Amino acid sequence: MSLAAARLAQERKAWRKDKPFGFIAKPEQQPDGAVNIKKWKCYIPGKAGTPWEGGLYPLELRFADSYPDTPPECHFPAGFFHPNVYGTGKVCLSIVNPQPIGSWKPSITLAQILVGIQELLDTPNIQSPAQMPAYQCYKTKRAEYTQLVRKQAAQYPPLD
Repeated sequence: MSLAAARLAQERKAWRKDKPFGFIAKPEQQPDGAVNIKKWKCYIPGKAGTPWEGGLYPLELRFADSYPDTPPECHFPAGFFHPNVYGTGKVCLSIVNPQPIGSWKPSITLAQILVGIQELLDTPNIQSPAQMPAYQCYKTKRAEYTQLVRKQAAQYPPLD
């Protein structure tokens, strides 16, 4: 078993034991029933009391063979509306950017990544915009931004 696979198996076990409330994260199930430990399907709940509340946002984590030395790539669906999410859906967040630019450390856990992304939803980093339309709207038309976020939340209702 590779170091990446061993670490991800450990993360999976820790997640099952103690996951943050409302979050979902599991390795991808392949058509033949096998598990792809390096690709995770996750869902991040919108924080209560924010415009993101009521949404359960799909996020895919892709882990390289070099994990945990390198961070996973984190992707919302393409076109996701947020100042720190590229048009492709890739999340721009310091804890999932490799050194020296980002602040990734091999000790960062799956739970910390997902909670960090949940926090980013309502508190975007305007110093590092990834998507200009969402950034401009957030900076200059906050009421419209909030409406668009609520509309997006309705597109991602909680799973049954």
